[in-house]
Amino acid sequence: MLFFCTVQNNKQVECKLICNGEFNCITLAYSSVTVGVFMKCALTYYVHACVRLSVIQVKDDHEKQQQDSHVGSKDENIDRGNWTNKKEYMLSMIGYAVGLGNVWRFPYLAYKNGGGAFLIPYVIMLAVAGIPLFFLESSFGQFCSQGPVNVWRALPIFQGVGVAMVLVSTLVGIYYNVIIAYSLYYMFASFQSPLPWSDCFYWSNSNCSLTPRGTCFIMYLVALQRSSGLDETGPVVWHLALCLLLGWLLIAAALYRGIKSSGKVVYFTATFPYVVLLILLIRGVTLEGARDGIGFYIGSQSNLTKLGEAEVWRDAATQIFYSLSIAWGGVTALSSYNKFHNNVFKDALTVCLTNCGTSVFAGFAIFSILGHMAHVYGKPVSEVAQAGFGLAFIAYPDALSKLPISPLWSILFFFMLLTLGLDSQFAGIEVISTCLQDAFPDTFKSKRSIISVGTCAILFLLGLLCVTQAGIYWVTLMDQFCAGFVLLIAALLELVGVVYFYGGNRFIKDIEMMIGTRSSLFWLWWRACWFFITPAVITVILVWSLLTFRPPSYGTVQYPAWGVALGWCMIAFCLIWIPLVAVWKILCAQGNPWQVGVSGRDVDA
Repeated sequence: MLFFCTVQNNKQVECKLICNGEFNCITLAYSSVTVGVFMKCALTYYVHACVRLSVIQVKDDHEKQQQDSHVGSKDENIDRGNWTNKKEYMLSMIGYAVGLGNVWRFPYLAYKNGGGAFLIPYVIMLAVAGIPLFFLESSFGQFCSQGPVNVWRALPIFQGVGVAMVLVSTLVGIYYNVIIAYSLYYMFASFQSPLPWSDCFYWSNSNCSLTPRGTCFIMYLVALQRSSGLDETGPVVWHLALCLLLGWLLIAAALYRGIKSSGKVVYFTATFPYVVLLILLIRGVTLEGARDGIGFYIGSQSNLTKLGEAEVWRDAATQIFYSLSIAWGGVTALSSYNKFHNNVFKDALTVCLTNCGTSVFAGFAIFSILGHMAHVYGKPVSEVAQAGFGLAFIAYPDALSKLPISPLWSILFFFMLLTLGLDSQFAGIEVISTCLQDAFPDTFKSKRSIISVGTCAILFLLGLLCVTQAGIYWVTLMDQFCAGFVLLIAALLELVGVVYFYGGNRFIKDIEMMIGTRSSLFWLWWRACWFFITPAVITVILVWSLLTFRPPSYGTVQYPAWGVALGWCMIAFCLIWIPLVAVWKILCAQGNPWQVGVSGRDVDA
């Protein structure tokens, strides 16, 4: 509201008030008494009028909010909406960070790299790389209230970094849901007793044997109907295609109203895995051989001499980086729906510590039962321990089949894998939906359900290639290339853009606007990490990964040259947008390149 009066020629007084874009004016004869009385009355009248106009405007905004199912009446951001409450945001973020890698990759890495000794580099890498990057991304998204592409309007020439993140999330979403389809298939197969992989039944072949991984490996081959290699695509495996369709239907239903609906679903999907892990741990530690399994994981077999090997530190840094889902765009997208003054620092710290604690906790549940499996077969734990697909769909199912009431434990385990995968997929699809809504707000503002359903339908069709007889080779290829170099480069450029172009100290002031002023001592560690330590760690990981790169393979099956070339093309497709967008912004903007990059003076601003 703007109110002011002027005296004209000592004869009359003109008072004006501008409220909500409405202009009001009144003129009276001039006298000192008239002016005093009039200004008081006019100001009172116009203030009441302005309040009435404001109430009408707020009412109109609330009516628009009710029309948009993804925006609530109490939301601070009436265009994009906010989380209904803090719990939904925290559960969604924890569900996104805690994924399949926490269950099937971390325990194996800990066992391989010295057991309990591996926790030392793991915690150090969490402090110098994991938490600083997670804090930066969540602060960036919350401050700008935009997704991973539009958040870079503050640095237009870096907007291609956001595009790369969205493309990575899209490619990963295609094959990640195939893993969910595997979990669904195995969960449905568990509704019978005995379990189909507990013996050599009618579905097996002459290679079936009652040895560690024997029957489960054959079951795995039967489920996938695996071909001889990437060259032999084969037909679609329809039982997997139907499971893939069901997986996408579950995701589309959960995201039908965006965060308003997915926020309700995560009350179950984000907490259920902890219930199952606790049940499996309690059951596992009561079995014979459990002590041997836990000893191999993180107990008496710990080897401190492993700390002198550089590969151990690289594995710790890589696991921290990927398990927290940094540079995928999901952290920025989810935090963009927070209210402005939310304590983003406390949230980031909580999510990171919960994620890493879950990894350690899951290892006890996994290795206690693997120890029992080794005891049953009379083999060392090292011969039954695996990582990735081998752990989830061969070794662990075999171990569960040796327990009493084995179908129950198998159903719980695969249902846990399902919920872990769904939580991660919710955020991945939310990245795509958020970016589309931010890019075209007038078009998609009230069509959030159409975006979610349409995105899931398209990704389902693209994912059919991954449920052919060569599907597992495509999944492995995309996992090794898409979820590797692109993320490291995007994270490094993200740090460079925010800290060195936008300004690290400027960014700290932005954070203080949200969480309140902090002492210089508080920011000392974060400055050290953002300016020096974290970029150095990412650079070392990136260079090391390039120097030690090996062509992908699946077991003994080697990939053809054209398959490896296709993997590099997927990397190029994601990264090429970074220089292209930068050049486009410079060519289309006014001012010099520095003004375009730092002050944000581009054609879209």
